[in-house]
Amino acid sequence: MAERLSISRLAHRGEGLAETAAGPVYVAYALPGETVEVEPIPGHPDRRHLLRVDAASPERVAPVCRHFGVCGGCAVQHWTWDRYRAWKRDLVVTALAQAGLRGDVDELIDAHGEGRRRAVFHARRGSGAQRGASGILQVGFAGLRSHDVVAIDRCPVLAPGLAGALEAAWDIAEILQAAGKPLDIQVTATAGGLDVDVRGSGPLAAAQVAALAGVAEARKLARLTRHGELIVQRAAPTITMGRATVALPPGAFLQATEEGEAVLARLVADHVGKAKAVADLFAGLGPFALRLAEHARVTAADADSAAVAALKRAAATPGLKSIEPHVRDLFRRPLTAVELDRHDAAVFDPPRRGAEAQARALAAASVPVIVAVSCNPATFARDARILVAGGYRLARVTPVDQFRYAAHVELVARFER
Repeated sequence: MAERLSISRLAHRGEGLAETAAGPVYVAYALPGETVEVEPIPGHPDRRHLLRVDAASPERVAPVCRHFGVCGGCAVQHWTWDRYRAWKRDLVVTALAQAGLRGDVDELIDAHGEGRRRAVFHARRGSGAQRGASGILQVGFAGLRSHDVVAIDRCPVLAPGLAGALEAAWDIAEILQAAGKPLDIQVTATAGGLDVDVRGSGPLAAAQVAALAGVAEARKLARLTRHGELIVQRAAPTITMGRATVALPPGAFLQATEEGEAVLARLVADHVGKAKAVADLFAGLGPFALRLAEHARVTAADADSAAVAALKRAAATPGLKSIEPHVRDLFRRPLTAVELDRHDAAVFDPPRRGAEAQARALAAASVPVIVAVSCNPATFARDARILVAGGYRLARVTPVDQFRYAAHVELVARFER
């Protein structure tokens, strides 16, 4: 049954929020100040599906993508730029306030640059005409809070380096669709071309391997792997981090945009300053370690053995000071206060769930400066409270937006003893 709601503000996931007698109700793609007609979403009593905007906000603008509102990849393409930026910054401000933390929050830095340099395309069998006459294959991104795949023909937030990625994903999915398994096709733009890792296919027959190798040749892919196992490599998939060239492991994690990595690394380096010995925790491939090593000795730790091995190879770049890479699960075995106190500064950049155990060890240490990088303001705030309770002062927080139009925001924070 349809109902009318008045939207008061934008919630942290980018949905319009309406205050009702039954509690808050969330409406995707609605904006503050709008009156909207909605209908219930089965199984989600606090969410509604937008049917129509009866009274539009003067701040509503045309989205940049024709798939917006169906594809779940972007949440906020329909708001004016200034209001969108203010909301992104406020995600950080609100998380700090809710945790009772005080600290200066800078203006949001736009780090979209040329766009996303990596993407994961989903391929599923579906109904309806999605491509050609068969109507059995969909390749694209997931719908909003759904496992359904929205077949797309373009994505305006992707970097030029991913040109041809969607076409390659279609070709790969068509070869593997007979297995009837859902596929995830990760594509990364590298100096050598597109690096593609396919997951979900199951074991491949010799004919499928040959066909996939043909796709790699036709689409000029740098490398094609299945669950990290090499199918074919035409060129080395590498990226540059500071002075170093890093050879990527299959399916490697990178910051979403090249500009985002550069901005985060610059902020980290500014906060670390003249420190001579730095601990880089959750170091990954070394986007911070390889740049910090231009001026400081670095101890780098991460649980991903392939990433650490790639970092170790890149650490041999001439002109860098020593980098000591370690494979270590920092959730189960964080660096201890004794180990940390050998350093002048510590940097930690955990996954979305944060780094509670490592934060407790940092709080017990006497490292003069700690720099936190986070993609989740809520878990950052939790970890920050631990550091503040341990005697650190939250000196400065800088929000960084490399996920344009999405509800995700990065931040870099400096803590001082």
